Amino acid sequence: MDLDVFIAAHRAEWERLDALLRTPGRRRGGHEVDELVQLYRRTAGHLSLIQSSAPDPALISRLTTLVARARSEVVGTRRSSWRDAVRFFTVAFPAACYRTRRWWVPTAVVCVLLSAVVGWWIADSEEIRASIAAPETLREMTRPGGEYETYYSSSPATAFSAQVWTNNAQAAAMCLAFGALLGLPVLWVLLQNTLNLGVGVGLMGSADRLDVFLGLILPHGLLELTAVFLAAGAGLRLGWTVIDPGPRPRAAALAEEGRATLGMAIGLAAVLLVSGVIEGFVTPSGLPTWGRIAIGAVAELLFLVYVFVIGRRAALAGDTGDLERADREAAAPVAA
Repeated sequence: MDLDVFIAAHRAEWERLDALLRTPGRRRGGHEVDELVQLYRRTAGHLSLIQSSAPDPALISRLTTLVARARSEVVGTRRSSWRDAVRFFTVAFPAACYRTRRWWVPTAVVCVLLSAVVGWWIADSEEIRASIAAPETLREMTRPGGEYETYYSSSPATAFSAQVWTNNAQAAAMCLAFGALLGLPVLWVLLQNTLNLGVGVGLMGSADRLDVFLGLILPHGLLELTAVFLAAGAGLRLGWTVIDPGPRPRAAALAEEGRATLGMAIGLAAVLLVSGVIEGFVTPSGLPTWGRIAIGAVAELLFLVYVFVIGRRAALAGDTGDLERADREAAAPVAA
């Protein structure tokens, strides 16, 4: 193909398309809209022909930009709205949480039981406690007014809530982001959190102050640990998708599960914000222990209803936590 002749033959069409794109849409008449669509289709064909027959970098770049602008004008661009945020928190996020229940619920049960076992082991063994810290240090940590109690009131409530929220959100994001690495980093994060909880239970139990420890940890810990377990379960599910994508192509399966997992990171950040507020304002407050625990229990119950009622309904309706069907790229059918 003679490129110079081709350019001379079609330059007027390209310039006309560029002129139409410079005209605001509200000022175009019906005939101009039809002309815009026709020129867009013809220019796209020209670009394809040049790319295959006479690849000229400068011309390809020019036409690619022109076609992209025209496509955006013809097809339209989708803009995010409040409707998307409402749909996310009422449909997509609870559906994603419900779909991963077979991963995070067993994870929660195993980690809580392991923490209890570690706590009993530490409380029952003076040698194990001695390997953690000197007896004087442990007494200072567990005594009335010691480190375990003053930790929650060591900073102003607002700053403490922000710090706790940031740390927990980072831990949840690590579980979600590193799940694609076969879930191995997720197991490490879970192990650290489980051992930390078990050590606290064991040390305070050995000092006969387990009731105080539970009164401090339960108000915010119920919702906080649920969010962490949910993030870990979602990360493990993503890791398993790498191994077994099911009937879907591996790339398509990872794309679908990865988008849903990314959305869960946003939703869990909101959940952890609530637990951070409880930890900063309720846990160190002067409320009686039963009152503080009741607030945490109500928050946990509401979240479980949110997941297992609203999320179940959305999942049964076919939502997976992924983007809306209109926003996804087309996928070829696969055999089951």
